[in-house]
Amino acid sequence: MDYQGKGKRSWDDEKAAQELSVRLNRIEGQVRGIKKMIEEGVYCDNVLNQIASAQSALNGVAKLLLEKHMKSCIKGQLQAGDDEVIDELTKTVFRLINRG
Repeated sequence: MDYQGKGKRSWDDEKAAQELSVRLNRIEGQVRGIKKMIEEGVYCDNVLNQIASAQSALNGVAKLLLEKHMKSCIKGQLQAGDDEVIDELTKTVFRLINRG
């Protein structure tokens, strides 16, 4: 997978990384469950509720990662004099809030 950006993350918080991984594993299971519901012909409203739940869980992952990113990666780049990182962060936040 091709990742864009400035390289590796600057925060080294194994607890947070583990929490993100656990949450993503749970979401992966939710998505597999949604696929199975569709394949089995489950009532649409029930499937839509599960999709909303998975989206909410992804939002939680995004919030946690965005917090880590701002407190570490962005802060470090600003301290190093890289003001362009503000444009990067702005675009990222706009992408997160303009979904749907």
